[in-house]
Amino acid sequence: MFHDTVMKAGHALHSKWSNVMDMKRTSTTEQVLRNGKVLVEGEGLVPKDLMIDGGRILEIDTDIRYGGIQEIDATGCLVLPGIIDIHGDAFERNIMPRPKTMFPLDLAMLETDRQLAANGITTAYHGITISWEPGLRCLAQSLRVVAALDAVDAQTLVDNRLHIRWENYAIDEVPDVVSLFRRAKKPLLAFNDHTTSGISGTRNPSKYGNSAEKAMISVEDYLALLQEMAGRSGKVRFATETIAAQARAHNVQMLSHDDTTPDMRADYRALGVNIAEFPMNWQTVEAAAAAGDAIVLGAPNVVRGGSHNGAISAEEAIQRGHCNVLASDYYYPALRHAALKLAHEGVLSFEAAWQLVSATPAQVLGLKDRGSLTIGKRADIIIVNEQNGQVVQTLSNGRTVFNTR
Repeated sequence: MFHDTVMKAGHALHSKWSNVMDMKRTSTTEQVLRNGKVLVEGEGLVPKDLMIDGGRILEIDTDIRYGGIQEIDATGCLVLPGIIDIHGDAFERNIMPRPKTMFPLDLAMLETDRQLAANGITTAYHGITISWEPGLRCLAQSLRVVAALDAVDAQTLVDNRLHIRWENYAIDEVPDVVSLFRRAKKPLLAFNDHTTSGISGTRNPSKYGNSAEKAMISVEDYLALLQEMAGRSGKVRFATETIAAQARAHNVQMLSHDDTTPDMRADYRALGVNIAEFPMNWQTVEAAAAAGDAIVLGAPNVVRGGSHNGAISAEEAIQRGHCNVLASDYYYPALRHAALKLAHEGVLSFEAAWQLVSATPAQVLGLKDRGSLTIGKRADIIIVNEQNGQVVQTLSNGRTVFNTR
């Protein structure tokens, strides 16, 4: 379903731009990528040249020859659509690399942006948690991160966006979360509930230490604060319905995070939440797939050969046809390596594997101007060494933002 939609959009754009090369070409921003294997929709990897101008893909053909055009040599390389990361929170390690050790936010976010470019991620949704917890994920700190991203926007290399992870018990923070829905670049909203399991005592005990570190308090103080949250249980449902209604009103895409049961997934679906992010077990995955939900799983899960927290195997879900999108989660390089691994091991064709990190996230999120190497779309392109999978060069909107040569 997702593939057919993307293909139709690509054909429409090709028709729209088919007469471009008949026009007089006077631009000074034209570039031709030569001698690589270009990932062309419906054809796979084919030896072609790719021409870009003004941040857009202008032509894909064999042996494009025009005088006075800058050339990029892609010999021995794959020419691929830039990666779209629907959820990444590795930036938190640039903010707090050691427990209770915070770095300036502008420095941290610019460093994150450069890591994204180096890993071929040209569109990144940063998983910024807004919780009732103090420290790294409290409202004030999260809003400072957003402000820092805005402040350095002119200096960034790739397209940085927001993935708001609202902890459902953070009911006092609802108005501030809703205010973020008005941003020109629409954020994503993910519903997180890591509180209920903590209150009930069913949460993995090893998680409390990590949460306490991020909250910058002792484990004992964290557990005491967690128990205080039990008094909010009766208000959580109303807050969830309220924020979901506001997201719908502002055309903000919604995800539910770590769903543990089919009923939980159905409950969120009834609120208009049609993206299941990291469902925790096969029953929930299968229910989401049967309902036509988009399913997001972790690329690190694929690269490592399993989940770090005992959840389902992402590779097995892909084999079953129950994964539409891969996310970096906590490790940016994993997106590229996961797609390459799936193709190398024959789990999917190369085109289908790469769509998990490019075309399908674009389609799921309504980003119609990117996700594939199609005439008229943004020139978000990565050049990858065919032998070792390393990124040689990254272009974001036609501008080289990372280059090892």
